[in-house]
Amino acid sequence: MRELAAFFGCEETEEAVYEHRLSSDFAEYASQLLQATGTQTLLVDDGYPPPSEGTSWDELGELAACDARPVMRIERVAEEIGEPGLEPLRAEIAAARDNGFVGLKTIAAYRGGLDLDSLGPSTHGHRVEGARVRDVLLAALEANEATGDPLPVQVHAGFGDSDLFLPRVHPGYLKPVIERFRETPFVLLHCYPFVRESGWLAHVYGNVYFDLSLTIPHVSRPAEMLRQALELAPFTKLLYASDAARTPELYYLAAKWWREALAEVLTEAFDSAEAEDAGRRILRENALGLYDL
Repeated sequence: MRELAAFFGCEETEEAVYEHRLSSDFAEYASQLLQATGTQTLLVDDGYPPPSEGTSWDELGELAACDARPVMRIERVAEEIGEPGLEPLRAEIAAARDNGFVGLKTIAAYRGGLDLDSLGPSTHGHRVEGARVRDVLLAALEANEATGDPLPVQVHAGFGDSDLFLPRVHPGYLKPVIERFRETPFVLLHCYPFVRESGWLAHVYGNVYFDLSLTIPHVSRPAEMLRQALELAPFTKLLYASDAARTPELYYLAAKWWREALAEVLTEAFDSAEAEDAGRRILRENALGLYDL
C-alpha cells in the first residue's frame, strides 16, 4: 500500500489507495501501472480465464504499450479438442510456432502433480487431470520436439492457488522428463519454496531455466529468494517474470521489487559493470534468446 500510495501520490492508507482505484478509469489506471514497468515484451499464458471473461493477451499489450506474444497452455488445447485421441493435440502443438505462439505451458501441477507416474484416474469428465495429464503432456512434448525447433515449455512448479498439493509439485519430479526431452528448453515457474532445488536443476541441466514469478512480489524477502536462486544456477538461466494476473498493481510491484532485489544481490557479488550486465541479462537478454524474440 505504501508503494502504491507513493506511485499515485495519495495518502499512505489502504482507504486512500482504494478510493483512487475506484475513482479512476479502469483502462487508464491499468495502463499507468503497466507502462511504469518499462516492459518491452509481454509473454502471456492464454489459457485462463476464458476469452470472454478476461483481458486477452493482445489487449494486455495495448494497455502496456508494448509487444505481446501468447504462450499456449497445453491442457486448455486438449480440453478444447475434447477427443480421447491425441493426434489432434499433436497437430496443434506442431503448428504452435507457425501460429504465433512463443512457448508452451503445462499446469500439470494443478491437475495431480509433477510426479507423472503416480497420477491416478480423472474424476472430472472433460477436464484434463490425473493420468490423462501424463498422456497429454508427453504427447505434446513429443510433438514439440519432433518439430526440430522445439518451443520452450513452461512448467508451474511450487506454490500457487489452493487447488494444488504443494509436496506433489516439487520440481525434482521433472528429472525424467527433462532427461528424455533434452532438446526442449524447460522453464520452471514460481519455484517457491523450492527455489534452491530449481536452481540445482538449472545448474545441472543445460535445457532448464527458471524464474521467481509469483514468488516476487509475494514473499516478504525477495532479495533472499534471489540469493537462493543464484547459489548454484548461473545468472544466464534466471528469467524475470511477474506472473501478474487479475490486478494491474502486481505488474508494477513485481517489476519494482525485482529491480531492487537485483540491485542489492548482484552488487554484492560483482563489480558495477558485471552487476549491470547480469541484471540486464536476467531482466531482458536471457528471455530474448530463449524465446527467440
